[in-house]
Amino acid sequence: MTAAAPPAPDFPTARPTLGLVPWANPERRAAFEQWLAPLVDAFELGPLTLRAASADASFRRYLRIDSARHGSLVVMDAPPPKEDVRPFVDVAARIAAAGLHGPQVHAADIDRGFLLLEDLGQTLFLEALQAASPRGADDLMRAAIAALVQWQQHVPFEGLPVYAGPALQHGLALFPEWCVGREHGVSWTAEQMQVWQRFTQTLVAGMDAQPRITVHRDWMPRNLMMADPNPGILDFQDAAAGPIGYDIASLLRDAFLSWEEEREIDWAVRYWESARRASLPVPDDFGDFWRQLEWCGLQRHLRVLGVFCRLKHRDHKPRYAADLPRFFAYATKVAMRYRDLQPLLPLIEPLSGMKAVTVFSMR
Repeated sequence: MTAAAPPAPDFPTARPTLGLVPWANPERRAAFEQWLAPLVDAFELGPLTLRAASADASFRRYLRIDSARHGSLVVMDAPPPKEDVRPFVDVAARIAAAGLHGPQVHAADIDRGFLLLEDLGQTLFLEALQAASPRGADDLMRAAIAALVQWQQHVPFEGLPVYAGPALQHGLALFPEWCVGREHGVSWTAEQMQVWQRFTQTLVAGMDAQPRITVHRDWMPRNLMMADPNPGILDFQDAAAGPIGYDIASLLRDAFLSWEEEREIDWAVRYWESARRASLPVPDDFGDFWRQLEWCGLQRHLRVLGVFCRLKHRDHKPRYAADLPRFFAYATKVAMRYRDLQPLLPLIEPLSGMKAVTVFSMR
């Protein structure tokens, strides 16, 4: 929720996009000006205050604009055909119906890819967690877990894409192409490719055996906002029907923040207990659930290794590659624990420099 609106400033309206926002495409800028013009009066917007809010790993970008009525609002600029705002609008409505805190869509131009959204603030859960005391971090993680359980209970997956089988395999295929080949310059032999293919079939079969619920697919502190009520939920346009262990794995084994495993397990137990009380389809045995979580996490981390390397080499966004060691550490730890996943280890050891040690393994 936004703060109380300030007194209405005297905003010029003759040239809506005079804020500090560059436009690489003049036609896109003209389309934006045309869309924004009738909204200036309707939402008491200040066109000269238009400024960059954030960008993400896709072709979307977000702009912030002051509003005498709302304090500030956020514009999503998602140029077709590279981006489609319809899934965002659809899932935003599902989130609102579930009683969760996602951004309200105030105005939408579906065909041209412009949305005017509620501003959930400027402080990510990630930033708050990095600055928090242990008790404060625990409070924030519990809030994220409570919202996740509510999401899984009340956000329906009917009509959403299915994140299973071929979609999981497609995500894993990014790893040998972009991380092994492009980032590390390694060419696997035919035998190594066969090992990889058998491994991915095993991993995907284990994930497909899990009960299917609505997955956000990026339920991590970077996509949760400090808001009232907490958390504000962002970046949900890729929601799908997928395995129940996926989102809690995304939260506990984050792309940008790592925890001691003792804390991971404590939060996982709290999630599992809450999910059981909510009659969600988690196993009766926590050990079985932990296995589900870890297998989902491994698929996610291998996919993200590929995505981050693709961002570096194809999209010229090298900053994401700084977190590759975190993902190799996650992947090595999980593959060592489960006999069926151990064939991954000799494939990734030359890339990560992490030597596996003999440990007790589970099926």
